[in-house]
Amino acid sequence: MNEPNATQALSPAILFVDDEATAVKYFQRAIGALAPVVTGGSVEEGKALLDAHADSLAVLVSDQRMPGEYGNELLRYARERYPHIVRILTTAYSEIEHTVAAVNEGQIHRYIKKPWDITALRMELKQALEMAGLRKERDQLVREKLSVLQKQTIATRVGLVRALAASLSAPERFQPVETYLASAALAGVQNPEPDWLLMDYADLVAAESKRGGGFGHAVAAQLAALRARYAGRGAGDAVAVLAEVLAEGEGAATVRRDGDALVWTRPAALAEYLGEPVKQDVSAQHAAWLAGLLWLDEAGGALKATREGDVIVFRAAERSVEFPADRLAVWIEQF
Repeated sequence: MNEPNATQALSPAILFVDDEATAVKYFQRAIGALAPVVTGGSVEEGKALLDAHADSLAVLVSDQRMPGEYGNELLRYARERYPHIVRILTTAYSEIEHTVAAVNEGQIHRYIKKPWDITALRMELKQALEMAGLRKERDQLVREKLSVLQKQTIATRVGLVRALAASLSAPERFQPVETYLASAALAGVQNPEPDWLLMDYADLVAAESKRGGGFGHAVAAQLAALRARYAGRGAGDAVAVLAEVLAEGEGAATVRRDGDALVWTRPAALAEYLGEPVKQDVSAQHAAWLAGLLWLDEAGGALKATREGDVIVFRAAERSVEFPADRLAVWIEQF
């Protein structure tokens, strides 16, 4: 196995996988002047090199017949995990069935038959490197444009939390939203970057709508259950009520009561709706959390969150009755 050194890593490299040592040496001599060449002798070695150096690899050239698995498997692996790499199949055998399958399944850009014509081989590899460069430039431009959409995703989710509070409780009440967003900020909200290779903007809007709608429905159902189950209980019972509701089922590993405090032992759960990818459904516990804050606000109470080491602790606090008009915008900017 030949891996790129520090100097080679500065330039886009070509990964050549072939079990024949003479073919490897011949390829390196013929192509080495175009770009750094990384070599492997089997499909498994090729996969390991892809995983270790995908960021610096521009082109993959794989022989078809090797011990163990066929080169098709390596090309499929590269297509699924590293689609930016241009893939080329080469073989000395007339294996039309495998070659056609590779083309039809989108596994390869070119098929080059052995023995190689050196001039043609160099031209093919030069074009493959240029294509890889164009793909990289395109992906960077797309990523820069879509980074704005990622910011909008967070803003949309924050807005939905506010809309839920207004529609399920009262439009003028902001305290549940403030507590919810403050706790999510303490937990740390990751940018929910979609996989732009698998979805476009329309797909994102559809998926966000479905996810947000499901979350809203769950919060409404949880709030209705809380109102019925704890009718007559007040703000003084907040910690006991929320601990009981949130610790049900598997939630016991996430939330516990410690005297007059509610302790979240897995803070990341507090940022679930805001920070997780669009294809990740929101848990029933997270819906119960927002519903619990709405119930508490109706009961006249509030909670204040503090980070204490690896946990986030909530204690009773006075409910604010007024919030700045730009408060929601401040939270959106913070996230």
